[in-house]
Amino acid sequence: MRRRNALAPFAAIVAFLVIAFVIFTNVWTDRLWFISFGFGEVFSTMLWTRLALFAGFALLMALVVVGNLLVARRLRPRSVPRGSGSELLDRYRSTLDKRFVPIAVAVGAVLGLFAGGAGSGQLMTYQAWRNSTPFGQTDPQFGLDISFFVFEYPWWQFVLSFAFYALLLSAAGSMIIYLVAGALRLTEPGKGRRRFTSKAAQAHLSVLLGLALLIKAGDYWLDQYGLAISDSGLLTGMTYTSTHASLNALRVLAGIAVLCALMFLANAVLTQWAVPLVGLVLMVLSGIILQGLYPAAMQGISVNPDEPQKERPYIERNIAATRAAYGVEGTEVTSYSAETDVSAGQLRADAEALPGIRLMDPAVIAPAYEQSQQVRGYYSFPQLLDVDRYTIDGDETDAVVAVREMDLGGLDQPSWNNLHTVYTHGYGLVAAYGNRKGPGGEPEWIVKDIPPTGKLAEHEPRIYFGELHDDYSIVGGPAGTSPTELDTPGRDDGEGPRYYTYTGKGGVPIGNPLNQVAFAAKFADVNILLSDRVNAESKIIHGRTPKERVEAAAPWMTADSNAYPAVVEGRIVWIVDGYTTSNSYPNSQRVSLQDSTTDSQSETGTVGIQQDTKINYIRNSVKAVVDAYDGTVSLYEWDEADPVLKTWQKVFPGSVKPKSEISDDLLNHLRYPSDLFKVQRAILGRYHVTDPNNWYLESDLWRVPQDPVAVNRAGSAAQETPFYLSIKWPGDEKPIFSQTSTYVPNGRQNLAGYLAVNADASDPNYGRLRILRMSDSSQIDGPGQTFNALVNDRAVAERLRPYLNQGAAQARYGNLLTLPVGGGLLYVQPIYTMREGTSGAFPGLQFVVVRFGDHIGIGNTLQEALDQVFAGDAGANTGEDGEPSAPTGEPDNPAATRALQQAQQAFTEADEALKNGDLATYQAKLKEAQEKVEEAMQAMGQR
Repeated sequence: MRRRNALAPFAAIVAFLVIAFVIFTNVWTDRLWFISFGFGEVFSTMLWTRLALFAGFALLMALVVVGNLLVARRLRPRSVPRGSGSELLDRYRSTLDKRFVPIAVAVGAVLGLFAGGAGSGQLMTYQAWRNSTPFGQTDPQFGLDISFFVFEYPWWQFVLSFAFYALLLSAAGSMIIYLVAGALRLTEPGKGRRRFTSKAAQAHLSVLLGLALLIKAGDYWLDQYGLAISDSGLLTGMTYTSTHASLNALRVLAGIAVLCALMFLANAVLTQWAVPLVGLVLMVLSGIILQGLYPAAMQGISVNPDEPQKERPYIERNIAATRAAYGVEGTEVTSYSAETDVSAGQLRADAEALPGIRLMDPAVIAPAYEQSQQVRGYYSFPQLLDVDRYTIDGDETDAVVAVREMDLGGLDQPSWNNLHTVYTHGYGLVAAYGNRKGPGGEPEWIVKDIPPTGKLAEHEPRIYFGELHDDYSIVGGPAGTSPTELDTPGRDDGEGPRYYTYTGKGGVPIGNPLNQVAFAAKFADVNILLSDRVNAESKIIHGRTPKERVEAAAPWMTADSNAYPAVVEGRIVWIVDGYTTSNSYPNSQRVSLQDSTTDSQSETGTVGIQQDTKINYIRNSVKAVVDAYDGTVSLYEWDEADPVLKTWQKVFPGSVKPKSEISDDLLNHLRYPSDLFKVQRAILGRYHVTDPNNWYLESDLWRVPQDPVAVNRAGSAAQETPFYLSIKWPGDEKPIFSQTSTYVPNGRQNLAGYLAVNADASDPNYGRLRILRMSDSSQIDGPGQTFNALVNDRAVAERLRPYLNQGAAQARYGNLLTLPVGGGLLYVQPIYTMREGTSGAFPGLQFVVVRFGDHIGIGNTLQEALDQVFAGDAGANTGEDGEPSAPTGEPDNPAATRALQQAQQAFTEADEALKNGDLATYQAKLKEAQEKVEEAMQAMGQR
């Protein structure tokens, strides 16, 4: 027994020390990590605020509860009549008398821990309230600045809730003490069963319950403002019923709660429980009637029979607030009578836009990067590549880019030294022209290989921070020592691998024993302490993904799901778009961020999925940059007018740099963010309608179509992803790098609208949203209908058949792009083929198929396909051969037409020969058809 009694304190001390050590190592290593990329102040602000809130609310809860327990103990009866209580209560009473202090301390500590945890969890809410910035706009119902709803309302909700539960817990604890001490009894000997209390206990409990009801009254009063951000079946915000029923009900309930509170406070003197208890019951019944039955009755009897008229002013509020909160209030909607007829030279006016038609699909050609540019098994590329722009030979060129990152899963010998000290970084950017292909259909490279060669070869190639390498690495070493980090593998000229020693400022120094012990504990890896590779100059690199670093540097920000690499001023950087969001913008429609941004790419895991949270306000307020070599994070102010950003700049001063510090080179690579565009297109599917009656009837509701390629490939029902490409808007003088998407009517598949946003951050009209609204007089097929028409077209099937004969190859359809050219809408889709069962095979671009109206063309190049569609002459050069785009000269149209007709006849005869098993004739006719196509191209001046 003595040994057990002696071991218990020792075990408790050991447990305390272990817990303290774990907490210390986590806090210490996190602090060093934040400091390593320049955001130590952010960590300190977060840590001290969290500790202050924890301590404040824990102490407040403990003081309130324990203080009332002390009051209850002091007011308990000095003596208890014998036989007046049960044996169980007698034992509890004896225990309470002997151990009241430790019991009270334990109760206060437990409740304080819960309260402190709840308080520290409100860190961001507290900071937003404390540093609130006015919007300069008021809501139409209460006349309050919008900042009250966004910043202040959530904080006061928490404060009132905390106070209410603190008082209820105090009342419950005091009641238990009174019951145990005999001040509160359930029976009185000789007089039957009844309740009664001592006057002191009654006064104490009455005061506590009265104060709790006063807090509840304040909560009712605050809830009236919550109606402006509440969801009804119709919309988010005030409705007719909430204005004329719920609003008044909450005010009445607040008054009833005040009266009940006064009754309980008066009961401290009058000692008549019947009156306040009846008042409390009436308040509960009133709540059921006023908050439930009354609004439901008004909705059913008064509103539903005449809902469009009754709700009209509230729908107008909702439309105006929603369009403002999502930044779509300036969207330009233009009626567009899309041409469907074709004629020679029809694309001459849009010649500059044709080279912007991206034939290399970033979602398809990643295997080509893997097979052609992987170099070694320990390098890898992402499944989804990125689209960017570079000025090459004086021309702005769309490029498909990726960086060659380290993939530790490809190591032959994954020892600790290899994993953490040798294979530490990737190497080089790889980029290909978006509109060109090589002889075998492979990408035509802008920059490639190790070391980098090509147009963009001049850059620091080492990738220590990226999206694929998420394990820690130990880098660095004293000057003069042999490097251990693999830099470049051996080359064909016989030169062996090269090694490197990291010299960047990124990473956390672990040359001292304290940091070594701390990180060994953090990663549960004793090798950090034992390895000779760890020296006085060593640094540990961890937390390497761009999104992780940006969200740590700006904890108030939501990062875009896709970071993309770019070469800026000779260095590879990751660009991450950051959003400020809110779910309490008054009268703005609330949507799911995850649902709004999920499409065919995120569903298949090629890009990240946003968190499942509700929002009704969003701004792209920050452009973030992460250096791929040293991991430094730079946050740049982008939306300078955003009150939410200004609020967080007060909380973390100096963490966000002014917009003016963005260099011209970086500005050329910034683009309109994908997730913001997805949210806005979801909103505009309904809120392109500004007339309240039409909005209510949903007669013009649009939706984003399903991705037809994903449906064909995997049966996915996910919505189509938006595309980055350069388009020439009808009436504009030149093409603009844009992000585009389409709409179809709800329940149908024909095209309803075409949405585009100016995605070029260097353009004065950046962020300009425009919609082409299709005319109701003629039907334009949507993406799904167009894809079906393309794959079922006879000429397309004939061209694909030789490549797919007997299952030797597999066709992969690329992104189905939509462009407003030639007075109508042009669909363009690349088709790739890949040999099955062949090691190292990758999709190669073989054909391009286009559709304008009902006219379909297919060719080995976009130029060939366009010329087929537009009567033998599209009227412009696509730039696939590297030549600048320009309108073509006057072609020999009759000769071209004759040649194309002869080619079509030859294709038909080849198809008949194949059906009859006559392979010799099939080959001869196929060759004849190709010769006639070439003849037609020469006649059109394209050869």
